[in-house]
Amino acid sequence: METRQSGPIGRPRAFDADEALERAMLVFWEHGYEGASLSRLTEAMGISTTSMYAAFGNKEELFRKALERYTEGPGGYLTRALEEPTALGVATSILAGTVRTTTRSAGPPGCLGVQGALAASDSGREVRELLVAWREDGCCRVRDRFQRAVEEGDLPPETDVTVLARYVTALAFGIAVQAASGVGRDELQAMADAALRTWPLS
Repeated sequence: METRQSGPIGRPRAFDADEALERAMLVFWEHGYEGASLSRLTEAMGISTTSMYAAFGNKEELFRKALERYTEGPGGYLTRALEEPTALGVATSILAGTVRTTTRSAGPPGCLGVQGALAASDSGREVRELLVAWREDGCCRVRDRFQRAVEEGDLPPETDVTVLARYVTALAFGIAVQAASGVGRDELQAMADAALRTWPLS
């Protein structure tokens, strides 16, 4: 009895999705959401527009995935910093991580989460709001960590942890903007060190 051989099930993609997403992240990081055209993205990813949509969804969904990758990869210093044993250690680690990430030779200067869509047309409104929420989430995580420091006696009981968290994150965002403008790593680190000399004493 003759049997019919079935064809391949679930044809594998002809590209490395992980590598393609890494390249998309770098394009968004360098050019921002609106500056990253579909042609620029697909050329960097080495795939067709059809393959991009099939694998990652539309441009906005691709950006969301790229931001997640940035948060877990280059931006992962925040999570590590929050594990420091003291509030000063947390702040020092956040600023050092920002300086290191925004001036690294292997990637674009600045921060994807800061410059990705500071200015965007109506078509980029949702991405702009996504990044506002992303930055706010980071500030809230820092605030919660500082609140714990107050409860542990590491920060004075009268510390306004919301203001202190805003202070540290504003410094980090400012460093990112300065880095994108070409300010060097040593100068940015010196600025961070100077800013922390007035740290609250317990």
